Amino acid sequence: MLRIAHTPDPDDAYMFYGLVSGAVRVQGFDRVEDIVEDIETLNRRIVEEGWDIEVSAASAHAYAYMADRYYVMVAGASMGEGYGPVVVSRRHMSSLEGARVAVPGRYTTARLLLRLATGGGYREVFARFDRIPDMVLRGEVDAGLLIHEAQLTYHEMGLVKVLDLWEWWSSVAPGLPMPLGVDVVSKRLGAEAARAVREALQESIRYAWSHHEEALRYASRFARSGSMEQLSRFVRMYVNERTLDMGPEGRRAHRLLYEMAWDEKLIPELVEPEFV
Repeated sequence: MLRIAHTPDPDDAYMFYGLVSGAVRVQGFDRVEDIVEDIETLNRRIVEEGWDIEVSAASAHAYAYMADRYYVMVAGASMGEGYGPVVVSRRHMSSLEGARVAVPGRYTTARLLLRLATGGGYREVFARFDRIPDMVLRGEVDAGLLIHEAQLTYHEMGLVKVLDLWEWWSSVAPGLPMPLGVDVVSKRLGAEAARAVREALQESIRYAWSHHEEALRYASRFARSGSMEQLSRFVRMYVNERTLDMGPEGRRAHRLLYEMAWDEKLIPELVEPEFV
């Protein structure tokens, strides 16, 4: 049996649909167990609790804490190109200095990117990603760092953009996609089995593309906001050719992220990701 943990985010549900529905099989494994948890729960279980699951979604940031135990699959990565996490508020802010900023978890890549982009100087308030827009609206925090569908819908809530992390990333890493999420596979399976998992995930992505409406209906079960049209747009943003294979640019982008984070001492050691 192969245990696969992924998030309830529509893009994850969409890309794993072929595997969890049984339409796609993993060579060498008779069945798949599907585990669904939010990204920071998965990050913490692997990093802090030593959870030894075979396959999991993880933040690219969190991988810096598990690189000794997991490969990064070149398939399944969430990478921003022209879009990414945003900081929003109820009003325009010229600076985050001294502000209370809700961030979606200690190990999220969005948190790491915000630290790199600003150098800090704000007060972090950790919160579940789906609670952050309401926290901003209620004035519990001065600003919030948004990921997932809220990146597309925050203006409908009456919130304004303070900082666009894609704009910052494209200025420091021109021509490279922005690393956000990855799918990892345990090294204890061995490289050959890990490659078989990666190939099955690629087949699952292709299956979702060829059965788009079916896979989208499945993904919609996990959506927290927005219309089906917005859901489809979000899924197409984050499940694309780069998701099928991040390519050399994607690999370079991940290495650059870890180099930048290590230079600022924001991760425990310099990471050289192992890709399968």
